Amino acid sequence: MAPVGKLYCVSTMSQTKAIRSVCALAGLELEIPEYQHFSDNQKPEFLAKFPHGKIPAFEGANGFNLTEGAPIARYLAGLAPNSGLLGSTPEDAAVVDQWNFLPYSKGIHTALAERQLRSLITLETHLSTRTFLVGDRITLADITTAAVLQRVVSVTADADPKLEAIFGPTEYTEKALQYVPPKKEKAPAPPAAPKEKKEKPKKAAEDDDEDDGNLVPEEPKEKNPLELLPKSTFNLEDWKRAYSNKDTRGADGSLEWFYANFDKEGFSVWRVDFKYNEELTQVFMSSNQIGGFFNRLEASRKYLFGSVGVLGQANASIISGVLILRGQDSKAAVDCAPDFESYEYTKLDVFGNQQDKAFFEGALAWDLEVDGKKWADGKNFK
Repeated sequence: MAPVGKLYCVSTMSQTKAIRSVCALAGLELEIPEYQHFSDNQKPEFLAKFPHGKIPAFEGANGFNLTEGAPIARYLAGLAPNSGLLGSTPEDAAVVDQWNFLPYSKGIHTALAERQLRSLITLETHLSTRTFLVGDRITLADITTAAVLQRVVSVTADADPKLEAIFGPTEYTEKALQYVPPKKEKAPAPPAAPKEKKEKPKKAAEDDDEDDGNLVPEEPKEKNPLELLPKSTFNLEDWKRAYSNKDTRGADGSLEWFYANFDKEGFSVWRVDFKYNEELTQVFMSSNQIGGFFNRLEASRKYLFGSVGVLGQANASIISGVLILRGQDSKAAVDCAPDFESYEYTKLDVFGNQQDKAFFEGALAWDLEVDGKKWADGKNFK
C-alpha cells in the first residue's frame, strides 16, 4: 500500500502519537520523514506548503496539505470509514469530536489545572459504565484522550513516590485476559495393556549406505468436518451483507431475504444462552464478554453468523441470542472457542415453531425480550 502522505512531526508530541495511532488502527501507511524542528520548518520549501511553520504538518499524496493535530487525525480517520474511528453515525461522530476537545493544562497553570481536574473527573465518571468513550470499539476520541493523558501523567498529575516504587511503570498487554471455564475432571483411564515388542526387520544390504530418514509419511491434517458437507444453496456471506445493508424487519428486509434463501439442510439456527448469568454485573462488561467470545470464534467465521445481546440491567441481566451455522451440529462450529462450554445451545425451528421464530427475529432486530428483561446491548459476529 502506498503511503497516504508524509507527516512532519516530533515523536514525543501527543498529537503525533494520536495521528500515528489512527493510521495504525485504520490500516493506513504514513511516511515520517526526517525533521529538525526550528530548522526545517523555517525553510522556504516548508513554508511554501505550511505558511505558519507549525507541526504536526501533513503533506498528502494527493497534494492536500494540513496542519494541527486534531484536524489531521480526523482527516486520516475519515479515509478509512470502516475502521469505526469516527463512530458509526453522525451522532457518534459529534460525540467523538466532543471528547477531542478535552481541556489540557497550559498557559495560566492554576486556572487550567482546575479545569483539568474537572475534565478528569468527568472522564472517570463516563468510563465507569463503559469501556470506550463512544460506542463499543476504539474511536478517535479514545486515541486523542490517551495521547493527552500520557502527557498529563508526566507533567501535571502528581505521583506519590511511595506508591510509584510499588506499582512500577505501566505496561500494555497484547490481549486482554478472557474467562476460560475450568476443565472437567476426567475419570482415570484404565492402564493400557503392555505392548508386545516386535523386532524390526533388518534393512537389506543395499540400503546400508543410505542416510536414515523419516520413512513414515506425516499424518495429513484433519479437515474440519464442516468442509466435508455437501454444497449449500445458502451463501452465508450474502446473508451477512443483506443483514448489514437492509432493515431487519419489513418489506425487503434482511429477515425476508433470509426466509427466501435459507437452506435447512445445509445450515441450522441455534439459540445460545450463557450458563452463568449470576456472575454478570455491569451491562457494558457483559457486552465485552460477548465480544471476547466472538473473537475466539474467528476460526469459524466462514461457517457462522451470530447476534447475541445482554438483556436486563446491571446486576440483573442475562446473555442470550442466536447463531446461524453450517451443518446440523453446533459443536463443530463453536468448539474452536476455549469457552464454548460456558454457553448452552438449543436448536430452533424458525419455520415450524412460532415461538422459536419470534425469538430468532427478536435477536436479529435487537428488540428481544426474555422473562421481562429487555435487550440492552449486543454484538454481531459477521
